[in-house]
Amino acid sequence: MRLLVFISCCFIAFYAQAQKITLSARVQDNLTSEPLPFASVGIKGKSTGTIANLQGEFDFHFPNEYRNEILVISMLGYENFEAPIWSILESKLTIIPMTRSTTMLNEVEVRDSLNGGEILRIALGKIEQNFPMKPFMMEGFYRDVKAVGGTYIALLEAAVQIYDESYAEPRNKSKLRERVKLLEVRKSLGYDNKFTAYFGQRNLLEDLLLHNNIRYRQIEMAEELFDNTKREKDSYYNGHEIFVVTNTNEFFLKVFIDKSDYAITHLQFEIGGDNNEKRKNLTSKYVTYKKTIDFKRYNGKMYLNYITVESKEKWYDESDDTQLKFETSIEQHLLINEVHANTTERIGSTEKMRNYGLQYQDYPYNKAFWDNYNVIKETPIDQRILEDLEKLTPLEKQFEDHQ
Repeated sequence: MRLLVFISCCFIAFYAQAQKITLSARVQDNLTSEPLPFASVGIKGKSTGTIANLQGEFDFHFPNEYRNEILVISMLGYENFEAPIWSILESKLTIIPMTRSTTMLNEVEVRDSLNGGEILRIALGKIEQNFPMKPFMMEGFYRDVKAVGGTYIALLEAAVQIYDESYAEPRNKSKLRERVKLLEVRKSLGYDNKFTAYFGQRNLLEDLLLHNNIRYRQIEMAEELFDNTKREKDSYYNGHEIFVVTNTNEFFLKVFIDKSDYAITHLQFEIGGDNNEKRKNLTSKYVTYKKTIDFKRYNGKMYLNYITVESKEKWYDESDDTQLKFETSIEQHLLINEVHANTTERIGSTEKMRNYGLQYQDYPYNKAFWDNYNVIKETPIDQRILEDLEKLTPLEKQFEDHQ
């Protein structure tokens, strides 16, 4: 009997530990009540986290064992919000107000004479000091949404593991260095749509990882770049003073750099221009491209927090390049939920993701898994996407049919 009681107690304790807590709230400015999109949500001293959606809302799933830890929410230009998780759960707090930092919102002070180009040059030169140079593993959530003429036609989501040896500069900056393992995949029926070919058949997740300008050193140490980079008003992030530099010469580039060690914390990039890609008697004449990359500090090093890319192409009749046929757009997101620094775990060659398109890598749809996985919370925009995608059949049914 004692043995049975002991086993039962052990089982109950194990079950409690295995359970997950879901914390849902909205992050907003404490004065204007405006939502704070892409605010970082995490647990102090831990590598687990998520981000808020465009409405500042989030659902954060984490182990029950963290209920006595400190929740930390960070946003550029704001002071950190910190509170014990148990107190938020007991008070049923659903609105989290963030206070703008008044420390560094004044004009650049005279005592600090560095210009924008000098700051950017130092930051790029310190990548190997500020970013991981030992193997690490990341747990992440990937999403891409495709649209034609403003109507959404396809959705794909994946839970992934990403392994990398280090942020050492690669010889080939267009060859993927990370190894990716797919854990779960779910997708809509839109991948059977006739317009799918206009988005290409390549692996879009691999492409997205290659858009990490810092990992792949895609910002050249060129004098022309530094000469055209300007210093903007300083900012504040995660308890640190931040340099802000911009370049608007031939493209838009904005980089946020930690004053304490010149670590790059956030990057925004936008460009548009002529294109000459041909598919099915149509020509893509013009493309616009927009990207945001965010990094978070863990164990003294900067790791990817999230990356988003949005691109649009205008397609014209090949025989009449003045006749616009339609416009395609794709939105891609990669959110890192957890980082395992200095890992001994690897992704073997037999485990890694196959090189061809994600839409062809079929996995059984696991609803229970997705119900407790950190994804980017739905927004009203997502509701419109949902309406477009569900014109034929409910999305859950589409996920199941793609098993």
